[in-house]
Amino acid sequence: MYALLFIAMLKYSLGIDISKKEFYACLSVIEFNQLVKVRASRKFANDVKGFKDLLHWINKHRKESNIPFSIVIEATGVYYEACALFLFKSGYEVSVVLPNKAKQYLKAVGLKTKNDKIDANGLARMGAEQCLEKWEPLDDFFFTLRAFTRNHQSLQELKTSLNNQLHADMHSIYSNKLVMKQLKKLIVAVEKQIKETEIAIEQHLYSQTEVAEKVKSLTAIKGVGTITVATILGETNGFNLFKNAPQLVSYAGYDVVENQSGRRAGKTRISKKGNSRIRRALHLPAFNVVRYEVGAFKPFFERTLAKHNQKMKAYVAIQRKLLMLLYTLWKKNEKYNPGQPVQEKIFRNEETEPSFALAR
Repeated sequence: MYALLFIAMLKYSLGIDISKKEFYACLSVIEFNQLVKVRASRKFANDVKGFKDLLHWINKHRKESNIPFSIVIEATGVYYEACALFLFKSGYEVSVVLPNKAKQYLKAVGLKTKNDKIDANGLARMGAEQCLEKWEPLDDFFFTLRAFTRNHQSLQELKTSLNNQLHADMHSIYSNKLVMKQLKKLIVAVEKQIKETEIAIEQHLYSQTEVAEKVKSLTAIKGVGTITVATILGETNGFNLFKNAPQLVSYAGYDVVENQSGRRAGKTRISKKGNSRIRRALHLPAFNVVRYEVGAFKPFFERTLAKHNQKMKAYVAIQRKLLMLLYTLWKKNEKYNPGQPVQEKIFRNEETEPSFALAR
């Protein structure tokens, strides 16, 4: 009887829909006839006790331990991280999917109603039917770096907002001296915190010799600063999340999306379905490498601009190439040298790539 069960069942899959205080788990199994059946479902607290209860519950309902087992968690803000890390350290293979990907899958399989139980069921089915990429936690060093760079971005946005308020108050019909005084004090305080954060980022980057040497190589490119490099490293776990440059390009949202069917040819653009912080960090450096005529960036910009005569399209192409160059230098532990064949190859393949525009 056990042998028959083992042959009939192909894979266990656990779907977890998580929120701030609790999460819903659904354990499903896919059988030889491709049918996915729910074995059990339950709600748990999103804390250490809830995670331990989840392990006990899994062992109780997972009768056949020799059958492959996968866990799928929807990336809900930062609330999934503690659970994913606990399961990872417990020896389980965990896959984390973006909310939009999970939403599109649930819609594709015909699930119209939405609640925590149905979402967990859908995630379990997704894990049973698909071979999803395995999740690994960020390295402590790059996790700390990411916290610094994200805080730096938040402070910069706050400073911009305060400056806008101050400008509006100064030029309004009735200016308020008290409000202007408070705004000016806030701006000074935020600027101080920005400087402190920048110092902390630099000290952290140069606290590890190997990382420090690589960072020096990347920032040797004129127009690429420490904050840019720190942001990209923090958001990509030191590029350890990727096996090749196309994966990184897709993660950053620079992958090309075509809109063509039959005789109809729509606009080709970048997806923007990726990490917007990386694109933001590369915005000004893209202008700089063209302005300073760094290596092959200026000729590439002019060739791209000649195709469609739209500067922003060309600068987005520069951002993409710059990201690929930084990845190549980091992985190969090389300094930027325009004469290197491997580095120059990045700029020679644009003829085979479709022209793309900023997504709206």
